[in-house]
Amino acid sequence: MTDSFSFSVRAQDGAARTGAIATPRGTIRTPAFMPVGTAGTVKAMLPEQVRGTGADIVLGNTYHLMLRPGAERVARLGGLHAMMNWPHPILTDSGGFQVMSLSALRTIDEDGVTFQSHIDGSRHRLTPERSIEIQGLLGSDIQMQLDECVRLPCTEAEAEKAMRLSLRWAERCRIAFGEQPGRAMFGIVQGGESEALRVESARALVGLDLKGYAIGGLAVGEPQATMLRVIETVEPHLPAGKPRYLMGVGTPDDLVEAVRRGIDMFDCVMPTRAGRHGQAYTRHGRLNLRNARHADDPRPLDPESSCPASRTYSRAYLHHLVRSGEILGMVLLTWNNISYYQDLMAGLRTAIEAGRLHDHVAEIREGWARGTPEHEVSELSPA
Repeated sequence: MTDSFSFSVRAQDGAARTGAIATPRGTIRTPAFMPVGTAGTVKAMLPEQVRGTGADIVLGNTYHLMLRPGAERVARLGGLHAMMNWPHPILTDSGGFQVMSLSALRTIDEDGVTFQSHIDGSRHRLTPERSIEIQGLLGSDIQMQLDECVRLPCTEAEAEKAMRLSLRWAERCRIAFGEQPGRAMFGIVQGGESEALRVESARALVGLDLKGYAIGGLAVGEPQATMLRVIETVEPHLPAGKPRYLMGVGTPDDLVEAVRRGIDMFDCVMPTRAGRHGQAYTRHGRLNLRNARHADDPRPLDPESSCPASRTYSRAYLHHLVRSGEILGMVLLTWNNISYYQDLMAGLRTAIEAGRLHDHVAEIREGWARGTPEHEVSELSPA
């Protein structure tokens, strides 16, 4: 157990690396996938189940938690860790992305953003200082700066304006965060699709000497090639000795490709959302359990998986649960999906340490190609 926050790289294979983030609440093995617990819960999962899949850290959302139950209430109840029965590390995002994507009415100025709640229409004010204050009340171990996230595609002028505002907000967040032993604040690189703006943003944030750096403004509908180009542009300008976090990404293929380019941390609602919509991620690709072809299939999703949901229940039963709208179907498929994502990360960590990432990725892709009929795939938004 440590009383400080630190990051160490254990092994590297090309740009990919495996290591550990040490926090007072436990070690985060990297590359790491963080299940999304938007409102203090990973949907359809018990905290103990989430931990059992191999997750070292979960993500909570500032926007949703400030609206309900309220940051001050969470603090009075002992903080988010105690409230959701998760004694391990928690990262909270700043709320900026949700203000952009969910708020019907929002007004951005130099000081912050005024927005209307998507729940009841009430009006709220979020500034860099208030965002950090809320995250402190929640008690998260890793806190994110407030930033302005623009939708892609956007004009160069729009990307530049949002990037520069985000940099000014990062400085204010850094001051508001101060020195908190055992906790960390990460900056967020913005700049849209512009290589020059992304580099400028990264360099300015590095100058603030933060504990980690995220790449934001992606997973908003852009092609994978755009996302990978942004990573390749930004990665050389981020410190090798600090964690790199790709926000809101993504599919298993996105994760594999980003790890190959040096990313250490990920979050995405995709595995939980897919589970609630009858989709299962497996070593043999993604399956749509709504399809009639599963109605008489006695096989489990994956007999070799360590997850009980993956190896114990037949595809026929899961098909029945999904088509019947039974909650258990959502629970089992979400459990399977979170387990698959954690197994994917564990396999990448092992392969990097052994210096065989290239061969391991080829094996992953061979399994996907061999196992999933084309008609099984049905895209879900990662946002």
